[in-house]
Amino acid sequence: MTAKAYWVAHVTVTDPDLYAAYRRAAAPAITAGGGVIRVLAGEQVTGAGNARPQTVVVEFPSLDAARTCYFGEAYQATVAQRDAGAEVDLVIVEGVMPS
Repeated sequence: MTAKAYWVAHVTVTDPDLYAAYRRAAAPAITAGGGVIRVLAGEQVTGAGNARPQTVVVEFPSLDAARTCYFGEAYQATVAQRDAGAEVDLVIVEGVMPS
């Protein structure tokens, strides 16, 4: 069975209107790439370190799907808009449980 994978983004919105426009533009690309948004800016508690105000988690059926979607033409077409409206740290992680 293939492990699911996730985009985990820590976000500081700098321009709410631009970031909202990015979200509207990115959603179809993410969905087409097999992504499902699981966490979108809910309340969070920082346990350690310096966290950004928002966290976004997008689930994909596999690491390959997550990677292909992120680096694909459709999503990359939205990145400049994202970066104009927010500061973002994003990692793509495979959801492997320790045995």
